[in-house]
Amino acid sequence: MRLVLISPKGPLYRHRGGVFKRNLRYAPLTLTTLAALIPPDVQAEVEIIDEGIEDIDPNLTADLIGMTVITGSAPRAYELAAHFRGRGIPVALGGPHITLIPEDAQPHADAIVIGYAEDTWPQLLRDFCAGELKPRYTQSPALSLANRPFPKREMMRKQHYLTTHVFEATRGCVHSCDFCVVPTAWGLKPYLKPVEEVVADIRQHWARKIIFIDLNLIADKEYAAQLFEALIPLKVNWFGLSTTLLGRDRPLLELAARSGCTGLLMGFESITPANLKESRKGFNSPGEYGELVALLHQYGITLMACFTFGMDHDTPEIFMQTARFAIEAGIDLPRYAIVTPFPNTGLYHRLEGEGRILTKNWELYDAQHVVFQPKLMTPAELYAGHEQAWKHTYAYTAMARRYLKSRIQTPVWWVANMGYRFYSHHLKDFYNCDWIIGQIEPQKQAAPGSNLLQVAGD
Repeated sequence: MRLVLISPKGPLYRHRGGVFKRNLRYAPLTLTTLAALIPPDVQAEVEIIDEGIEDIDPNLTADLIGMTVITGSAPRAYELAAHFRGRGIPVALGGPHITLIPEDAQPHADAIVIGYAEDTWPQLLRDFCAGELKPRYTQSPALSLANRPFPKREMMRKQHYLTTHVFEATRGCVHSCDFCVVPTAWGLKPYLKPVEEVVADIRQHWARKIIFIDLNLIADKEYAAQLFEALIPLKVNWFGLSTTLLGRDRPLLELAARSGCTGLLMGFESITPANLKESRKGFNSPGEYGELVALLHQYGITLMACFTFGMDHDTPEIFMQTARFAIEAGIDLPRYAIVTPFPNTGLYHRLEGEGRILTKNWELYDAQHVVFQPKLMTPAELYAGHEQAWKHTYAYTAMARRYLKSRIQTPVWWVANMGYRFYSHHLKDFYNCDWIIGQIEPQKQAAPGSNLLQVAGD
């Protein structure tokens, strides 16, 4: 059997030759994990195609095509599926978008995989070989990540990526933030790989600088402590994702630093407590943000802090207020996003119930387009303010002020900041963000709560 695994071109790469060069992304794990999960009794010749870095041959040959789909890449996945199914090649779809809204994906595939695929993907392949492919495969509630094969990273063309040293120790999160896809797609149970297996995976690559893609590496603090202890002898430098709660656990933070943590991404989301409470992320405390940044710097850890604009308590003043805060706090890499109601999340259902969803063109669900009617501003104001925050934060003077608060990892710090400066001045080129601003004249902006589906043009 010839099996082709595809990651369709997502929002960041919808325009080939966009702002960032192809090799500034790290290698994804999903396709190499799927390749590793092919059972021994299925004889398969496998090809992996990441459309973010290479084109897809429309005339490729395959017995079966599998695609992993995020919401922003769903239209492209459906387009590719229609093409290949039209040529008589069966297509299986899985990934976050399929898990979030399976009824949207089912008509576009011969089979869909809902949830994590460790058990269902091998069964799908066996069924296909037996001529008994089912339309839907759903994750077992008894899923375990133990004793699984390591991803076949050697199948990726590493020259196209910043690094292939990408690892995963956990999946899921214990928090129920209403804008997050995790509670809807996978629930609140964290899945944990045995620490010794994570260490063995790292050792086999002799990796010294690694990335953990876990959504919340400290979801289970006892496990996190065990992992950090096990990393110390490896003498690695690692970057990962964590909630702000790490700052309230000094022993765990110190252990993370000893284990080689040199950078963290944290979702600050908002400097407005009412926004955090409404979105069920009330454990964030804006009053503690500045102290947290300083604490991380004390341990030699740089911070990429993410802020989200467009929440219901945001007014047009929020953009510059947030940007000024990021500069004064000395955040190493501030990032700004537009809140996005991903399908079937709590936020999505609330906004849909209020008639505030502007479009269900999934390609625009990339956290940089305005796809809903904000409560206290117009869609145009939300996009323009978001762009203003980016440009102000990455002005040379602002970058210098932020650096003086940090002064760690100097070469990398400046390279990353210069990259984001370039990005901040090319948002429209990168995301083609005029789609809604250009279609809705300022005097015709809808009042809060009204529905713009017709002018937004699904």
